[in-house]
Amino acid sequence: MVDNVVEAVQAVRDGRAEVETVEVTDGVYFQSYFSGVTAFETGDGLVLVDTGLRALAPALAESLREHTDAPVDTVVYTHGHVDHAYGLEAFLVDGQEPPEVIAHEAMADRFRRYARTKGHNEAINARQFGATVDMADLMYEDGSPFGVPEHPPTTTYRDALSIDVGGLRFQVRHGRGETDDHSWVWCPDREVLCPGDFFIGVAPNAGNPQKVQRYPGEWVDALREMAAREPRHLCPGHGDAVVDDPAGIERRLRTTAEYLETVVDRTLAALNDESPPHADIVTGVEYPDADEPWLEAQYDEPEFIARSVIRRYGGWWTGRPCELKPAPRGDVAGEFADLAGGADALAERARELSEAGEHRRASHLADAALEAAPEDEAVQSAVGDVYQARATVQTSMMARNLYRSAAAYARSGRPYR
Repeated sequence: MVDNVVEAVQAVRDGRAEVETVEVTDGVYFQSYFSGVTAFETGDGLVLVDTGLRALAPALAESLREHTDAPVDTVVYTHGHVDHAYGLEAFLVDGQEPPEVIAHEAMADRFRRYARTKGHNEAINARQFGATVDMADLMYEDGSPFGVPEHPPTTTYRDALSIDVGGLRFQVRHGRGETDDHSWVWCPDREVLCPGDFFIGVAPNAGNPQKVQRYPGEWVDALREMAAREPRHLCPGHGDAVVDDPAGIERRLRTTAEYLETVVDRTLAALNDESPPHADIVTGVEYPDADEPWLEAQYDEPEFIARSVIRRYGGWWTGRPCELKPAPRGDVAGEFADLAGGADALAERARELSEAGEHRRASHLADAALEAAPEDEAVQSAVGDVYQARATVQTSMMARNLYRSAAAYARSGRPYR
């Protein structure tokens, strides 16, 4: 998983990107650079499953074209995220007819939402992948991807769609997981499963703290439906392909389903126990062990997945009375600073807690110090150090980059907002 998309994009622009295409089985090619693209050769041309991030797609396409010069006949977008549905132009050959583009019917609503919230999405993705909103200028130097892609879907479906392209059969199935518009693709003639982001080689992205609702419960059902197909080859939305290993693929899909199901069940059990404040639930749930490498919390993490479950079933209120109708954060921080003897005292105590490894408590005090005195350079430095230290001990890319972002904001005298 790429930590910093800015660096990946710059590598493509500088000609430094190294993309390897794997021939998964006869006439099926997989390449991955941040996200994966699968190409099936058929008698009518290529069937592509996903197309990569627009800025990275040229490197993916160049690698694919070392193996085939066939035109693109059909494309399936597994979901409408910008790293899957926006890179098609780079794969087209000169003079070819526009391909058919297949997607779930909910994708149109996603694109409309992206157009309405363009600035918001640019900011949260800059934080998630590049550390600060200020990185957005570099990430989107070639133009913002948020909105309707250059090649939008031409064919949509609701529950399931079966197609035959040039003698190869494909089954496209809908499931809610990372998104509500998600599809997975099964090619029985080649025994190849393309799960999109239902499987990404690490713990599933089911709890992203900045993004809209995820569906870990329904995700479980989709994974088990895929496992029932007994695929021989797996071409995921992120990470490496799994080739000629049906037992290994079934294990990956079923253990990921069990992992998600355990988080969902334990979170709901805690929620049902008199609905305590959300923070007490997520810090009190016993999360399943990541016994397999594909369950490691390298991108998302189980605490965030629990948050997703709570948000779906528990509303927006955290359960803490003062947060039902809160005062402005700066006003509250000022009260805390006065009681502590000044923002600098809060910041210094935050640093002490951080150095002792008490990162959760340190963060509360650091936030209050910065919100009370955002222009105090000593406070800026201390809070920046607290969040940089917290970033270094994170296992998930998402938490690591968001804390790096908090450190950058603090050092520029900006409370995290």
